[in-house]
Amino acid sequence: MDRERRKTLALLGGGLAAGLMGPSVVNWVSKTDTKGAPSARGSGDRAIHEPLPYVKLDPEHVGELGYRYFYQGDCMYGVFGAIVDALAEEVGEPFASYPTTVTRYGAAGVMGWGTLCGSANGAAMAIYLVSKDPAPAINEVFAFYEREALPNFLPVEARFQVPGSVAGSTLCHVSISKWCDFSGYDAYSAERADRCAQVAASLAKHTVEVLNAQLDGSFTAIHRPGAAELVCLGCHGRDSALQNMRGMMYCATCHTDKLESHP
Repeated sequence: MDRERRKTLALLGGGLAAGLMGPSVVNWVSKTDTKGAPSARGSGDRAIHEPLPYVKLDPEHVGELGYRYFYQGDCMYGVFGAIVDALAEEVGEPFASYPTTVTRYGAAGVMGWGTLCGSANGAAMAIYLVSKDPAPAINEVFAFYEREALPNFLPVEARFQVPGSVAGSTLCHVSISKWCDFSGYDAYSAERADRCAQVAASLAKHTVEVLNAQLDGSFTAIHRPGAAELVCLGCHGRDSALQNMRGMMYCATCHTDKLESHP
């Protein structure tokens, strides 16, 4: 019986709260006020983040799973499903019955909208599920996605050997457009599809490397904001003169004209 069928049966027979939501969500729900709403939601007192237990994983094995799973449910499912199922192989529950197929909504930047790349989205979701300190890990993986020439991991089962390109953005449509311009392949080619499968593999692998480093206390952020972001945030970010934007993306990809007009 395949893993997804086992998950479905577990959800139907094992109780909705424990199976569908997972222990981290059940724990969050239990920390509600007497009216049943999250305590002080929307105020400074946020719900407690209680991640599921993480154990070290083999990054290359997870990368191979990410590639294979891309072809089962696209990019977000490729990354998130690979990490969760690798944890299921090592520790069993609660990962074995975790409903990873919910992440299929993230395909092609959320149902084809070309927004946040599904591979980055899946990586962030996996990190938040198991990391005790998710923010710096997510920041590192997102910056890695922006600034590295991807894909940078060639799975054993790869259908094509495709070149890597620097996206300069975590947005799906920017990432694909830049790769198409660089490689000469069009956005609906088999090569482009395999490129995205290999990007999912690369993100799954790197996410596990970051999580492993956090677990053993050796994590250090490699990718940090560059000069372009610092110039922009100096005028537009928090505590600046304008304070009219929020974000950490590489600004020069889309705002080159504005950067050139600044001193």
